Amino acid sequence: MSKADRPDTPNSASRFNEEKQTYAVRGVGQPDLKKGVAAIRNVWETLPAKPGVYRMQDARGDVLYVGKARALKNRVSNYTQVERLPNRLKRMVAQTRSMTIVTTNSEAEALLLEAQLIKKHRPAYNVLLRDDKSFPFILLRADHDFPRIHKHRGARRHKGEYYGPFASAGSVNRTLNALEKLFLLRSCSDSYFNNRDRPCLLYQIKRCSAPCVDRISREDYAQLVADAKAFLSGKSTQVQSKLAGEMEAASEALDFERAAMLRDRLKALTFIQGSQAINAQGLGDADIFALARKEGHVCIQAFFIRGGQNWGHRAFFPRHAGDDGEDVILANVVAQFYEDVPPAKLVLLDRKLPDMTVMAEALSERAGRKVELSVPQRGDRVRLLRQAARNAEEALDRKIAESATQNKLLTEMAELFELSELPARIEIYDNSHIQGSNALGAMVVAGPEGFIKNQYRKFNIKRGETVPGDDFAMMREVFQRRFARAVEEDPDREKDWPDLVLIDGGKGQMSSVCEALEEIGVEDVPLIAISKGPDRNAGREVMHFPDGREVTLPANSPLLYYLQRLRDEAHRFAIGAHRSKRAKAITSSPLDEIPGIGPARKKALLLHFGTAKAVRSASLEDLQKAPGVSSAVAQSVYDFYNGAHSSKLP
Repeated sequence: MSKADRPDTPNSASRFNEEKQTYAVRGVGQPDLKKGVAAIRNVWETLPAKPGVYRMQDARGDVLYVGKARALKNRVSNYTQVERLPNRLKRMVAQTRSMTIVTTNSEAEALLLEAQLIKKHRPAYNVLLRDDKSFPFILLRADHDFPRIHKHRGARRHKGEYYGPFASAGSVNRTLNALEKLFLLRSCSDSYFNNRDRPCLLYQIKRCSAPCVDRISREDYAQLVADAKAFLSGKSTQVQSKLAGEMEAASEALDFERAAMLRDRLKALTFIQGSQAINAQGLGDADIFALARKEGHVCIQAFFIRGGQNWGHRAFFPRHAGDDGEDVILANVVAQFYEDVPPAKLVLLDRKLPDMTVMAEALSERAGRKVELSVPQRGDRVRLLRQAARNAEEALDRKIAESATQNKLLTEMAELFELSELPARIEIYDNSHIQGSNALGAMVVAGPEGFIKNQYRKFNIKRGETVPGDDFAMMREVFQRRFARAVEEDPDREKDWPDLVLIDGGKGQMSSVCEALEEIGVEDVPLIAISKGPDRNAGREVMHFPDGREVTLPANSPLLYYLQRLRDEAHRFAIGAHRSKRAKAITSSPLDEIPGIGPARKKALLLHFGTAKAVRSASLEDLQKAPGVSSAVAQSVYDFYNGAHSSKLP
């Protein structure tokens, strides 16, 4: 298996260490059932009866489907018996022109690899968990004498205790606010902590114990950290009893100020306990999954229980569920969900999965400890599952209602803009700059299910012929680059071609875009420019067609509100990208352009000479005297400013 085919995980090489083989039978042409069966049969003849993962690919090499098998030869043979396949799989077989096979040590390893590859390739025929933001955790750092508590997303690079997942940023923020009041742990960065000479506002409002200025001893702070760990591990009753005892003792000692502070901390504890939507006492660490299906839509509701506390719930709406069984859909979602999130000790399901034992083995391997999968039949756990199932049904009803409304809007849009069918991909473009500086163009993408944020793109305006601040020229450059590349990479328009393009602007922007597309040879992309009305009033927008026609919608039109939402998202993304670029430019230094000069050497030069201008005018001897700068580096800096390159500098 080539390096490009390996799963994108740090430990994948050690996990899948058995012999791996790749089989490929290439073909060309349009989808053809006979060609697809022939390609699969040729691969099947050489397959071993071992566990592993197979990928079906089309003529371009794009992955159509990823599957696992206990015995690859037996599983793949099913695809050659086309009369037994549903129509959806027949279409997949007709598109198949090659297969890639990876053998593994066990079926559990195959399941883990399958989840990795599905997340990486997002195949069109797999059940897909919507690619959303990573889940937030609470991190209690362990790399400082006074540990910090804060929200964390992404890779676990820091030493410390991670608590989660939380269902949303809102739920973790509310919990963090209460924890700061309850345990008075610091939330500031190390650099902020090291440079304080007096307490900050958080100390004044009793949400931090101010260890930065020694208002609390290391031993007392360590006790607060221990209490926080106990609480986050589910021992809230123990913490509550301790605080109540300390408050009573302070009251008896007539230390009413301390008693009042302890009372406020008890209130914070009560808030966290009272904010639980479900009662999961005694359950420990558990995740709960329940599935609902209606009118071709599927919803899976997940509850996250940690230490007997409900840390939120989230509804998932998997794509490409098709005619798969509900148990298969749930198994796919669970496997993909735990690709990014560490499994809880107990996973409660509302139905049996096809391979419960294999799934439990795979999750145990991923977690490094035993993970139990259970379908409870009685008791409190059944009550929790029923609540999750009810939430799944209600979320699905809301989703179906929203989809109906969205379909109605898209139908009205297709009629208004004379589209042949409902748009599945809408691209919206906007520019942002300040008097021509840090100029860039932005593209956002929307579909029937909302904004597709992993498809957003920004275009740094960099062509010499584009006059800074010329919105028409900027829009022309953006469209030339976007569609010239699209024509080159996808001439058959099979992927990522827009069904409708919306432009934030008026007649001038529309004219520039039409000219740009005409030069490329793209003439059939529907274009609409949206300009603000008189006095730039929202609600009086004008829709400009390429042929010069103009349409204005009623101020209370739902379609107008939807178009405004699309345009405003493009504006928001463009402004955010521009501000980020401008902030980076403000903090940049002329020394950044010198080859071989990293942050440490740049800092050494600036500390020694004071300014970048002084570095530029320094002699070779002076550069060599700078601490941390070798003779070779000094020569590079001197040559950069005084050699052939110096003629190009401003």
